[in-house]
Amino acid sequence: MPTPSQTPESEPVALVTGSSQRLGAQIVSTLHARGMRVVVHYRHSEDRARALCETLESRRPGSVLLVAADLASPEAPQEIIDVIRSRWGRLDVLVNNAAVFYPTPLERSTVSDWDEMSGTNLRAPYFLSQAALPLLRAQGGSIINLVDVYAERPRPAYAVYCATKAGLVALTRALARELAPTIRVNAIAPGAILWSSESSAGHQHNILAKTPLARLGSVEDISRAVCYLLDAPYVTGQVLNVDGGRSIAD
Repeated sequence: MPTPSQTPESEPVALVTGSSQRLGAQIVSTLHARGMRVVVHYRHSEDRARALCETLESRRPGSVLLVAADLASPEAPQEIIDVIRSRWGRLDVLVNNAAVFYPTPLERSTVSDWDEMSGTNLRAPYFLSQAALPLLRAQGGSIINLVDVYAERPRPAYAVYCATKAGLVALTRALARELAPTIRVNAIAPGAILWSSESSAGHQHNILAKTPLARLGSVEDISRAVCYLLDAPYVTGQVLNVDGGRSIAD
């Protein structure tokens, strides 16, 4: 929560992409509870995004900004940052959470699949970081990218998604070097946290069988990891696996 000396204008600002539901909603709610002003970004889920904003605004009026954008559009990153600059004039935290996820078997995948997935999952985080750079640099800010255990342990028939997340891991490390010492850049690689809509019971069983902790994680596990990285000033260029040990399993 804000300290007694904080005014609304001095509260830090966090942008969480894809924050209308699932992991993004939990992250943005946690950062808001920590006293930050938050930018809730969505693409399609307008009703959920507005409901979340109303809930957070009822707790602290004037602390939430709602932004709609298709991150696959090349213009979207700069447009989002321009809205934040116009409204609040600062940005302290950028969480690149939004992602497109669906199977792309090699024999059936298309250029459109590649463009949509790489545009949202990889190009958008890069150009959001670029557009936000002056604001983040002014605050000594932090960038956190949501990657995936599939970046290191690819899933068959999801080659495009895996490639975008592996690229985001490389981007995390490259930008951590380029933007140091002012801006820290880290990533979080969730394991089995929330099942996707096409996940079968058999697939779920197989994943948990390969997870040493033998259970599903929670969205709170990811938001705690975000908070840890924000509170760890000597950590940059790292990928924090929050996967129940799956990344060390056979």
